[in-house]
Amino acid sequence: MAEAEVLYSDIKFKRARGNTDGSKQPAASNRRSGVTSERVALLVLSVLLAAAVTALGVTQILSKTEPCKVEQTSKPPPVRDEACPRCEDGWEPHGGKCYFFSSVTLTWDQSRTECRSMRGDLVVINNREEQRFLVSRLRGKMDTHDDRFWIGLTDSKNESEWLWVDDTRLNTSLTFWRDYEPNNLKYDNSDGEDCVRMGQKKGAEELKAWKDESCKSPQKSICEKPEKA
Repeated sequence: MAEAEVLYSDIKFKRARGNTDGSKQPAASNRRSGVTSERVALLVLSVLLAAAVTALGVTQILSKTEPCKVEQTSKPPPVRDEACPRCEDGWEPHGGKCYFFSSVTLTWDQSRTECRSMRGDLVVINNREEQRFLVSRLRGKMDTHDDRFWIGLTDSKNESEWLWVDDTRLNTSLTFWRDYEPNNLKYDNSDGEDCVRMGQKKGAEELKAWKDESCKSPQKSICEKPEKA
């Protein structure tokens, strides 16, 4: 019997590219997706952190540069923000005013110039409560019994006509002269004693602590100006 001829089909098989090691394609895709998600999360966190730092910096700048504000209300009167200092460094607040107790000894005119250079003037005493405050503060600032402070009272224009530095006349019912003062002694200066200093190291009975003195005598001084609005 003659051998039958068998025809085999020419079949070709193709292998997918990029997967020669037999691993599964979805696994690699999942890894890439995870890495991308992590990068996005890090980017979002970086943006949020930068925004927070910027906001903090702006807040600090505003807190340093923006002046203290007074809350305006119709009733009661304006309320002060107590976080804002009422007086500059070195000045002491009391009764709506700021006081500076100078430790430098100068003549009366020089002391007044110093006060004016700080936008104030030598103190004008308007009531007993203010006198009481000053007498109390000076007791702790006087080194010796004769260590006293200039105030803004003088009769240098006209003898015995006592005027404050704001040109108001001394109220004779509101004076705090020590006994036998003013006496206008001329021992140290032929011009007499035309300026007033104050202070009692051991306290002042009935707040009497004023004494006239030569305006050229070196003394410490008390400056005064209104509190910040």
